[in-house]
Amino acid sequence: MTVAREIAPAKLNLALHVRGKLPDGRHAIETLFAFCIDGDVVEGESFDAGATGMSLAIEGPFSQELDRAAGNIVEDAWSALTAATGVRKQTFLRLDKRLPVAAGVGGGSADAAAALRLLTSLWGTDPALATEVAPRLGSDVPACLLSLPAWGQGPGDQLTTVGMPELSGKAVLLINPRVQLSTAEVFAAWDGVDNGPLHDWRLGRNDLEPIATRLVPQVETLLAWLSAQPGAEFVRMSGSGATCFALFESEEQRTSAAHAVPREWWHLETSLR
Repeated sequence: MTVAREIAPAKLNLALHVRGKLPDGRHAIETLFAFCIDGDVVEGESFDAGATGMSLAIEGPFSQELDRAAGNIVEDAWSALTAATGVRKQTFLRLDKRLPVAAGVGGGSADAAAALRLLTSLWGTDPALATEVAPRLGSDVPACLLSLPAWGQGPGDQLTTVGMPELSGKAVLLINPRVQLSTAEVFAAWDGVDNGPLHDWRLGRNDLEPIATRLVPQVETLLAWLSAQPGAEFVRMSGSGATCFALFESEEQRTSAAHAVPREWWHLETSLR
């Protein structure tokens, strides 16, 4: 028996520009991915049983928000990697769902990526196979597989890693109004206007923010609240929302803000990888 554990780090889009539509119907974007040190957790055990099988247990504070009937992307990751590797093992996986669902922080994509990393470790297979499988599971899965700062283009899976030592360890606070927001619904409401390329992420924007705010007006409240916190030097919505975040000048200022978060909001006090 082999046992392994992987963090599925929360994903942040420091900027996200929507540039157009791709022939396959997905949207062409330019984004800068960053990742937190905290997120969901995937654990697993694998047995040489001579037959292929997998069972998945889901627990944690947001486990009940997942649609069990629709299946889980962790199961999809196992199926795809099994087909790619030909490995025949009995595997048990446990997902500790700590991040809110449909929240713009890549929870499902990060879970799938963590499962791919975990399974290649458990099975002793070539990690390149996980890289090959990742784009089939979702546009954000390749970035989440790396969990390193990276520029994303195309649908988000064309990646260029970037060295950003100034962000490593940066104090960050994530907040969410506990309202799910469909990524597909947000992208479907994009007006088709290309507002220009992404160069400097600090001077960039999130083109999905106005749409998310129309669908979930609390987003505007979250952004205003974060902007008013002492030490908050950069505030933005992540992905398709509704999670918003702030980078802070110091851990002490982040912690002070975390203590002041209204009780009805979810929050995560963490740092960037």
